[in-house]
Amino acid sequence: MEKLLVISLLLILNSVATSQPVTDPVAFLRCLERQPTDPASPNSAVAYIPTNSSFTTVLRSRIPNLRFDKPTTPKPLAIVAAATWTHIQAALGCARELSLQVRIRSGGHDFEGLSYTSTVPFFVLDMFSFRNVDVNLTDGTAWVDAGVTTGELYYRIAEKSNVLGFPAGLCTTLGVGGHFSGGGYGTMMRKYGLVSIKRLSVMKKKT
Repeated sequence: MEKLLVISLLLILNSVATSQPVTDPVAFLRCLERQPTDPASPNSAVAYIPTNSSFTTVLRSRIPNLRFDKPTTPKPLAIVAAATWTHIQAALGCARELSLQVRIRSGGHDFEGLSYTSTVPFFVLDMFSFRNVDVNLTDGTAWVDAGVTTGELYYRIAEKSNVLGFPAGLCTTLGVGGHFSGGGYGTMMRKYGLVSIKRLSVMKKKT
């Protein structure tokens, strides 16, 4: 099987705390409102704080391990369900300004709780809305957003070709954001290597 190289648009950032972190959710919302925004989709419109009626529902929507869904589990200051690049930029800007840690969720297959828990003040950046897959048969590559699942990736590849494939995991509900950044173990890795190696080889080729 020919190999299809994939670049995932991963945003893996932990802010470096240079001052005392802000722990007021309202202050976080105000920070988002100060950032550059799209009038059609304001930054604060995609943010959920604990006083919002949908906060718990949004938080629990991607918690597969109930051990991290207890009253004693540290909760995020806010959840930013980004729908545009502007939302992401605003969220990361506030992470720096308020000295907050960022936890990023993509497919929601995190059983270790690394994408929605922390021991320091933090907020969750949800990438579920970023689901674009652009397969290029000419150069044998694909650009993949962080919210795409491996199943969606395989499907989009199969739509374009019956000979190309990609050596990622078997579980089709894995989000590529977490899967790729964790190395990308798959059943074909002995022959084709890890996903992370494929991503790096594309990046080196493009630069």
